[in-house]
Amino acid sequence: MRWPRHLMSLLVVVALLAGPPVVLVLLVGPPVRGWPSTEQVQAWVQQPLTEQTLTAALTISAWLLWLLLAYTVTVRVLTRLRTTVGWLRRLPLPTPLQATASGMAGAAVFGVATNTVTIALPQPSPPLAAGTPEDSDRVSPIHEDMAASDGGVHLAGGWLPDEVAGQVAAAAALVWLRRRRDYRPRPPNSHRREGLDTAGLPPTVAAVQAAFADAPASSVAPEPSGSFAALIGALPVSGVGVSGPGTHSIGRGLLITALLAGHHLGTSTLVTTRATLTDVLGGDAHALGRGLPQLTTVETIHDATRLIESFPAPRIVLLLKDECDDYDVRHLADMAATAGGRVVVLGGWPAGPTWQAARTGHLHDPSRPEEPGPRLCVLDQVAATDLLAVIVHPDPAPPTPATPDPPSLPHVVPPRARLPQQATRGKPRGRPDASTRRLRLRVLGEPTLFIDGEPLTIRRSAALQILVFLATNHPTGAHTAQLADAIWPGVPRSSLTGRLYTTLSELRTVIRDASGLHIIEHTDDRYRLNPVHLNVDLWQLQTAIHHAASAVTNTTAAWQAVVDAYPAELAAGRVWPWLDRIRETTRQHVIDACAGLADTEPDPPRRLALLQAGLRVDPYNADLHARARSALTAQGDHDAATELQGRYLRLLSEAGLDDVAPDRLRSRASNATSVSRQ
Repeated sequence: MRWPRHLMSLLVVVALLAGPPVVLVLLVGPPVRGWPSTEQVQAWVQQPLTEQTLTAALTISAWLLWLLLAYTVTVRVLTRLRTTVGWLRRLPLPTPLQATASGMAGAAVFGVATNTVTIALPQPSPPLAAGTPEDSDRVSPIHEDMAASDGGVHLAGGWLPDEVAGQVAAAAALVWLRRRRDYRPRPPNSHRREGLDTAGLPPTVAAVQAAFADAPASSVAPEPSGSFAALIGALPVSGVGVSGPGTHSIGRGLLITALLAGHHLGTSTLVTTRATLTDVLGGDAHALGRGLPQLTTVETIHDATRLIESFPAPRIVLLLKDECDDYDVRHLADMAATAGGRVVVLGGWPAGPTWQAARTGHLHDPSRPEEPGPRLCVLDQVAATDLLAVIVHPDPAPPTPATPDPPSLPHVVPPRARLPQQATRGKPRGRPDASTRRLRLRVLGEPTLFIDGEPLTIRRSAALQILVFLATNHPTGAHTAQLADAIWPGVPRSSLTGRLYTTLSELRTVIRDASGLHIIEHTDDRYRLNPVHLNVDLWQLQTAIHHAASAVTNTTAAWQAVVDAYPAELAAGRVWPWLDRIRETTRQHVIDACAGLADTEPDPPRRLALLQAGLRVDPYNADLHARARSALTAQGDHDAATELQGRYLRLLSEAGLDDVAPDRLRSRASNATSVSRQ
C-alpha cells in the first residue's frame, strides 16, 4: 500500500508551496508595493537598521527561500514528466475505437476463477527469430499492481485466464508424474542424471507454476469441461471472425486453450488447417503438432467440413480468412454449431460478424458497442511453444539398458568426508555458545531449520525457498541471478534486486538473532551455506550416493545407506518450479539403490520387502510395480499380485495417468505381466 505515503508527500509539498505565500501576504502584504522614493532611500542610508528595514529584509529572504523551493519542485516535476512522456512514446497506443472497446470489455473477463491467483511481472522470453511472422506481436506486460484485478496470470508473452493457467500447472505436474511412471532403474551412479527424464520445463511453464506455488489446491484443480464449454459459449453460434492487432495472439490463445482442455478431457477439441497452424505457430508448427491427439490437422476447409460431418463433437475450428469463401465457411459453421462447436476465422469473417481483437485479449463486437465482449487467452509464439511442451505426448523412449557402468566411472568422484554429528561430545549438555553450536536443516520432508532441536519459524516463503535452494546447490552456491530466476521465474531481474536483498537480509538476521551464527556466506557474488555451523540431511544423502557409486566391495551396505538416508521426498508438499528437476534426480538415486538391493537379494521375502520399500519412495513407477508383481507371482501369491495391479491402475487413473505408457505398449506385444489399460 504505497498510495497513503504518496498522498501524504503530495499534501506536504502542496502545503509548503501554498502556505508561505499566504502567510506572508496576510501578515506583511504583497512582496512589491512600488519602487522606493528618493526620500526613502536617503532615510535608509542615514539609519539602515530600523524596524521597518529589518522586516523588509526578513520578508525578502522568506520570499527568496520560497522561490528556491518552488524552483526545485518545478524541476522535479518537469523531469518526471519528461520520463513519463518518453515511456509513453515507446508504448503502442490503441486507436480510439480500440480504447473504447478495451474499456467496455474490461468488466467482462473470460474465465474468471473463484480463487484468483496472479503472478508478478515476468521477464520477457527470448525474441523470435528474424523473419518470423509477427515479430512485433509480443504482448506488452502489464504492471504487477494491476494483475490482481483481471482474473488471470500475466506472462512476458501474454495473459492466461485462471482456468487455463490452472490447466497448465496441472499438465506440468502430469509431465513429472509421467516421467516417474516411465523411469527404469539403473545401477547406482552419481554421474549420469542429465537426461530427458529430469530436464526442466520451459520458462513460461515455470512462470505459471510459480503463480500457483502458494495457492490452495482447489485453484490448481481446473475443470476442463467447464472451461471449454465457457470458451465455446463466449463465441457466436454462427461463427466469428477476429480482426485487429491481437488477432494472431488470440489465435494462439484459442489453440492452447482448446488443446489444454482436450489434453485433460482425453478427446479431440481443435481442428485447423496446416496453413493456419504454420501462420500461428511459425515454421516449426508441423513438428510441434506431432504427439497432440487433441489436435486434428487438415489440408483444406472441405476436409474440415467432412471431418465435422463424419465425427460430430464439440470442437473449435480455427481457419485463416484467405482459406475461406462465403458458402464454404457458412456450411462449416452450421455443421460445427450443430455438433456444439464454433468456427473462428483469423483476419475477418467473410460471411458473418467480425469482432475486433485487442492485444490484451479483449474482444469487441462493433455492432453492439454497449455490450462488453469476452477476454480470451493471448500468447506470442515463444509462450505458445513453451506451453505446448506440457501438452505433447512424447514418443515412447527406448528402455535404458541395465548394463553395468564402465569400471572407471565409479572412481571419478571420491567419497566426501562426513561432517561430525556431535561437535560438543564429552562436554556438559548445557546450552552451547555460538562458537560450538551447530544448526540442522531438514529438507528431506517438510523443510525446517532446527536450532538446538527447536524449529525456527521462517515467515517468508521466498526466504525458505532460498534456504532450500542453497542447500541443494552445495557446495558451489548460487549467483544472485540464479537465485532471482529460481525464486521468481520470469520476473525481470531489475525489479527483483531490492526484493531479493531484503529477503536475504531478513533471513540472515532471523538466523543470527536466534543462534548467533552466520550460516549464509556471500563471497565472489555467490551465496553459500556454511557447513562448519550447519548440518543438512540432503548432504548426508549425497555423501551416501557418492559412496555407493564408488564402492567396489560391500556394495549392499552402501546401497542400504542410501535408502536409510532418504526419509521423505525433497521439500515434501512444495511446488516450487525449480524443485522438480532436483527432486526427481534425488528420487531416482534412491530407486536405483532399492532396485539394486532387490536384484542382489537371494531371499524372496526380503527381495519383495526391498521392492515394496522402493514403491514407498515412488508409488507411480511402473518398473518397480512389474518387479513386485513378478516377485509375488514367483512366491505363488497370485491374488496379491492381482490386487497390487488393481491398486496401481486406480492410482494411475486418479492421477490422470491412464494413457498408454511404453510398458503397456510392450505388454500388448509380448503378453507379459505389465500395466494394462483399465
